[in-house]
Amino acid sequence: MNCVLKVFSFVLLLFISCTYGESGENIMRTKYKKSTIDTLLLKPKEVIYSWLSISDYDNNAAIVNQIAVPVGFRRQDVIKGSFAEWLRFLPLKTETSKVLLYDGREKPYQKGAYRIINIDIGNSDLQQCADAIMRLKAEYHYSRGEYDKIHFNFTSGHKVSFEDWRRGRKPKISGNAVNFSTLGNVQDNSYSNFKKYLNTIFSYAGTASLEKELLAANTEEIKAGDLFIKGGFPGHAVIVLDVAENIKTGDKIFLLAQSYMPAQSLHILKNFDHNTSLSPWYPINLGAQLHTPEWDFDLKALKKWK
Repeated sequence: MNCVLKVFSFVLLLFISCTYGESGENIMRTKYKKSTIDTLLLKPKEVIYSWLSISDYDNNAAIVNQIAVPVGFRRQDVIKGSFAEWLRFLPLKTETSKVLLYDGREKPYQKGAYRIINIDIGNSDLQQCADAIMRLKAEYHYSRGEYDKIHFNFTSGHKVSFEDWRRGRKPKISGNAVNFSTLGNVQDNSYSNFKKYLNTIFSYAGTASLEKELLAANTEEIKAGDLFIKGGFPGHAVIVLDVAENIKTGDKIFLLAQSYMPAQSLHILKNFDHNTSLSPWYPINLGAQLHTPEWDFDLKALKKWK
């Protein structure tokens, strides 16, 4: 009898293990399981986040080391030193961190945020949706000393570049008129001067101007660094932070991040409407529109940098 009980117990244990897994959670409830991240990926030395000191950066907190892809997917290959690689290693705050407004208050709506990116907001209502995206692009080029690639247009259409700014040629705004001071003899490449440049851009540029600077993109060819944008007053924009591919079918999924109004923490978005078992990843098969927690975009709103 004891032998029979032992065999029965073993079979029962095997059944429970196969059905519920080691944790006891029924893995059949969701179509996609999250893969584990077995190997810590180290940030390349060339990847710099100037708002953080070297000692404040933690590889464990990088997006690529914090957010796994679903089983059956792999992250898209990216070019070494590219904007896509830089975005992938952005550091995240702890899982319990909240979306904060520029004045330190918690944003009333927290439900749509998956994780918070560890980047400062500023203490004024400037770094909103398009502004946060322009900052990421500018920070990437600044970290590489590519000052000539940092330029944005004011809503008036005037191009304002950091290359000019650091050499003393700065915009002077009077009503609707924009004039520029003459070039100086001293170059100021400091990070504090760069932040002053960005605050000026945030004050006089936005979704309406940025949308005009970008090129149309195809969702089938979506890449990290692309953005969905609707120019207007108000408009909105979200940036693609990372892309993964289904190993068998090649279908793509992607992560999205946003700031919003008023200026607030840059945060990765949950997916509430498109094959939600993938969340926070979004599938490329979106239907007629991309639905994010606080804004809907037509698919033609996908843009890429020139």
